[in-house]
Amino acid sequence: MILDIDHVGIAVDDLEGSVERYRRTLGVEPSHRERVEDQGVEEVLFPAGASFIQLLGSLGADTPVGRFLATRGPGVHHVAYRVDDVAASLARLRGEGVRLVDEVPRRGSRDTLIAFVHPKEMGGVLIELVQIAG
Repeated sequence: MILDIDHVGIAVDDLEGSVERYRRTLGVEPSHRERVEDQGVEEVLFPAGASFIQLLGSLGADTPVGRFLATRGPGVHHVAYRVDDVAASLARLRGEGVRLVDEVPRRGSRDTLIAFVHPKEMGGVLIELVQIAG
């Protein structure tokens, strides 16, 4: 089911300042930037081997990342696992009785298909499943 870690999502209060901090302190340049309106985020990806570090800036207080920042502050928001088929992964998880945030795959950044697994099912960690286009 899991092929690799796709990315680790980190919610930040100041996206531009965080991007600059990552550039300066880690010596890494962003490889992708995208505004995802329907998820209420702007993301910046930094390569980390075959995976990414994803900085998430909220587009408003009443968005998932905005609410996360208001209640928990900046920090790790989710871990994303690359899978070959998000729909099949959801069906398998549903069959195991796992509570899902997304019942069907939806479009993510980088032209991916994504779905989230409820954090209460995974020891308090929000899990994202990512299927690369192709």
